[in-house]
Amino acid sequence: MEGTSYMGLTDYGKIMIGDKGFEFFNERDVNKYIQIPWDEVEYVIASVMFKGRWIPRFAIQTKKDGTFSFAAKDSKKLLSVMQKYVDPKHMVRSLTFFQVMRRNLKRLFKKKDK
Repeated sequence: MEGTSYMGLTDYGKIMIGDKGFEFFNERDVNKYIQIPWDEVEYVIASVMFKGRWIPRFAIQTKKDGTFSFAAKDSKKLLSVMQKYVDPKHMVRSLTFFQVMRRNLKRLFKKKDK
């Protein structure tokens, strides 16, 4: 499936999901690829909008190497295929804009009280 990687500069390429892991690769530049084995995946974080009708992007949080952000032409279908390999308890929704703002305001006022 066609996809986009948001690691540093935006890279356009293809996303493949196999029984061994997740792979993103750029067809033009073979040095731009990301391979993540399934046993290395900690969480899959999806940005869900319009009550699950649209998923613009998702991120894969690994145990050692951090978080990788991606977008796909049909993220919903891609995530449903990923459920075969990742425990559904480890597939979560990202926080909304207002939840992030609320959390930051609470932290800001908590620090002032101390």
